[in-house]
Amino acid sequence: MKLSELSAEPKLIELVLDDKETIAEYGEAITFHTWDRQPMEIFMRLANVDPNEKASGPVIEIVKNLILDENGKSLLTNKNVLPTKILLKVIAKVTELLGK
Repeated sequence: MKLSELSAEPKLIELVLDDKETIAEYGEAITFHTWDRQPMEIFMRLANVDPNEKASGPVIEIVKNLILDENGKSLLTNKNVLPTKILLKVIAKVTELLGK
């Protein structure tokens, strides 16, 4: 297979938080979207984050651009934030996808 055969435009995909805690607290699963593939810049920025850095600001700054609504618009803005528990689960879900 040629590498060029794997190259394609990113597609918006749905991710689901459907763990017991989330369903117990919110009464249903929570869905959000992200791209099925990311630009090289995202991987490079994440790779350059110092793992010993105590502040998670750089990671959040990168990942917040990957947490999208069904139209591909960022959900996290200066005015819109998520509850901390959900934010951590969303970040984990997105970074898990990036690792695949």
